[in-house]
Amino acid sequence: MRLYAVVAAGGFRRYATYRVATAAGVFTNTVFGFILAYTYIALWDERPQLGGYDQSQALTYVWLGQALLMTCAMMGGGFEDELIERIRTGDIAIDLYRPADLQLWWLAGDLGRAAFHLLGRGIVPMVLGALAFDLALPVSPLTWVAFLVSVVLGVVVSFAVRFLVALSAFWLMDGTGVMQMCWLAGLFFSGMLLPLNLFPGLLGDVARALPWSSLLQVPADVFLGTHTGWDLVRAYAFQGGWALVLLAAGRVLQSVATRRVVVQGG
Repeated sequence: MRLYAVVAAGGFRRYATYRVATAAGVFTNTVFGFILAYTYIALWDERPQLGGYDQSQALTYVWLGQALLMTCAMMGGGFEDELIERIRTGDIAIDLYRPADLQLWWLAGDLGRAAFHLLGRGIVPMVLGALAFDLALPVSPLTWVAFLVSVVLGVVVSFAVRFLVALSAFWLMDGTGVMQMCWLAGLFFSGMLLPLNLFPGLLGDVARALPWSSLLQVPADVFLGTHTGWDLVRAYAFQGGWALVLLAAGRVLQSVATRRVVVQGG
């Protein structure tokens, strides 16, 4: 496990070197946060308690979305571009012959990336949002801890989805199209555009049952105190279940791809 801890630390340092890009990202997240916040204010003025949130909770949801946008890579921007390129060029063969698990290697690096984005691009917009608006911030430290656990589970689910997308390049040779469809689905079904609680009927039920809801909707509801007690356990079970299923699917696909590389190499 020491190897993967080093990889995670390396992933953190890698993204920490891009200071100008981080500053630009903080600025962009903050600007879009203000735009969305005033949009939500207008919407909640017309429809108070929409989706079960009061206006303060709705504004908190906006700024949580800005904090978790890059943390959970809802628009991509993680390891997948590099992995797809290594598959396309054939360099992936070197990775498969290394004495390290391919999936765990990339997961460790992605956890390091997520940790940096949570600290580097998540805290500042959230603080600025709290200064400008009346946000529903948790009082109990346990709620903050529960939220962080949910965020970690969301990051793992996000990684598992993007790992599957990247492995599709073994058969498609270019995973760009699949990746774009994935991040479009991530934006819509994570609740980034609108809370999933606002989706009507069957669409809302389906959206909340898909893995992308683990990226924002579930952590936001944990933060807002919607999930407590056994509801919190069920929320963790939902995220953890999707993480296990998707990671297992990734291992199966990785195994098939490895056999393909070995056969072609032989």
